[in-house]
Amino acid sequence: MATAFWNRAQGRQQDGFWSSGHVPTLIAAFLYFDLAFMVWVLLGPLAPEIAKTLALTPAEKGLMVATPTLAGAVLRVVNGLLVDRIGPKRSGTISQIIVIAGLLTAWLAGVTSFAGTLALGVILGFAGASFAIALPLASRWYPPQHQGKAMGIAGMGNSGTVLAALFAPLLAKTFGWNAVLGLACIPLAVVLVIYQLIARDAPNRPAPKSLAEYLHPLKSADAWWLMGFYAVTFGGFVGLAASLPIYFTDRFALTPVVAGYCTAACVFAGSLVRPLGGALADRFGGVKALTIVFAAAAAALVGVSMAPTVGAAMGLFVLAMLALGVGNGSVFQLVPQRFADEIGVMTGLVGMAGGVGGFYLASSLGIAKQLTGSFAPGFLIFAGLAVIACLGITIVKYSWRRHWGAAAGVRI
Repeated sequence: MATAFWNRAQGRQQDGFWSSGHVPTLIAAFLYFDLAFMVWVLLGPLAPEIAKTLALTPAEKGLMVATPTLAGAVLRVVNGLLVDRIGPKRSGTISQIIVIAGLLTAWLAGVTSFAGTLALGVILGFAGASFAIALPLASRWYPPQHQGKAMGIAGMGNSGTVLAALFAPLLAKTFGWNAVLGLACIPLAVVLVIYQLIARDAPNRPAPKSLAEYLHPLKSADAWWLMGFYAVTFGGFVGLAASLPIYFTDRFALTPVVAGYCTAACVFAGSLVRPLGGALADRFGGVKALTIVFAAAAAALVGVSMAPTVGAAMGLFVLAMLALGVGNGSVFQLVPQRFADEIGVMTGLVGMAGGVGGFYLASSLGIAKQLTGSFAPGFLIFAGLAVIACLGITIVKYSWRRHWGAAAGVRI
């Protein structure tokens, strides 16, 4: 039955988006991704209170919030391989159980040292690695012309970072920051049950490959370009999501709760437009969208480095997040067009690059603050990376359009 459904979706190219795939699985992928992202960046909103309790330096705070990002980057490759071996639904189940068990252990045992925060960060990396599971889970149900929208909707789970920024500081103020780790397990458990009930693996699952075959895409320069672009778009998004609570409390002396509200407003902008990025890329081409994205993000981050007030900083962060959110959706409109047969591992590899970019931004902001007394150098360097990415997409666009854009039959 599922196979027949897929064949109808593939054969009827004129069908609308909602009738061309499996909506319950798309919903399950979004919910899983959303809650996973919520706990992935949980240390960011809690960082001001944790730093006060454990007397952390600015560099230690930066490394603490960056560790889940790096762990998630590495584990995304593992999950990409696992998805192609045992399927995305089983892979997601394993990952969710590990995260819930890790948070429960941290809550019961307590986190009492900087090393303890790093260990917790590694566990939370499994939540960040959900990216390499949720996106293939959803996208495999949809035909090429709807890939951007499907992956954009599933990827809108980035909005989980808004939930963390909104509620974690308030809960920490009421119950203590360690209790938040236990409370987070409640929505995670609910989503795990829903996920088990409604998620389904698509019938067009590719045959398992050897490890060498999994890593074959790395022989292509296109894979490295896509990884580099995502290191800037997603790296900028998640790096800022993790670091903004620290930035607002240290730079403008806001309370953790108010800093959480400011962070939520900025992150919401980037989360909201991710599916729009996929849709825009479907309509106008991912290359054109990314060119505008990198230019806008670079300009906004340069402005942030000089922002004199909270209002000015927030306005520029919102602009940066809007650009980066569109960029996230745009990159993943391109990935399945070029690497349709390796979408699982490429999702992991590209996602890993995004996590590495986020780790760099979050940790570099902490180091810049400790060495210079200002976050500005960290923002300026990342703006420079966005400029380099803009030049890169200009270099490759003609070759991409000529060689594989036309072959895929879609606008890139």
